[in-house]
Amino acid sequence: MNFTLSKSDEDSLLIQKIKCGDSSAIEDFIRKYYPDILKYCERRTSSKEDAMDLTQEVFMRFFSNFSSYKHYGKARNYLYVIAGNLCINHYKAKKDTVTFDDNIHVKFESISIEERISLRDSIQNLPVSLQMVIELYYYQGLKIKEISKILNISIPLVKYRLSQAKKYIRTTMEEQI
Repeated sequence: MNFTLSKSDEDSLLIQKIKCGDSSAIEDFIRKYYPDILKYCERRTSSKEDAMDLTQEVFMRFFSNFSSYKHYGKARNYLYVIAGNLCINHYKAKKDTVTFDDNIHVKFESISIEERISLRDSIQNLPVSLQMVIELYYYQGLKIKEISKILNISIPLVKYRLSQAKKYIRTTMEEQI
């Protein structure tokens, strides 16, 4: 009989192994989530170096409070919460606009360079709360319910922010064309 574990079950098993002192489980956990968290931080900061530092900090914070961590099914969401808070603090410390890297345009291959620049500028001009929803929904591929948990806001508020962000981007892009 061939069993496959769900992602949640995989996480539960990893968490259990980590709590039992299995250092290879820590490496497996980091290897599993590091790319997604790094990509998230890269889009929220102005440099790859800052993103790498923040990603390291995410895992350091996760494991420094690990003894009190209670696994409720989605460790990834908890990592995104930590990453989001660190990125906000980084943003406040820099007093700089959050920039998205050029890879953001991969999904928009059919639009012109000018429209891509306009889109990037529109997203950068959004309030941070709307940028975060756009980032998590479109670029991290998370569901509205997951975003709600990560940002600790209601599902209707996530939908509202997503709607407001899209409306602002559409209006800004139309004005520039």
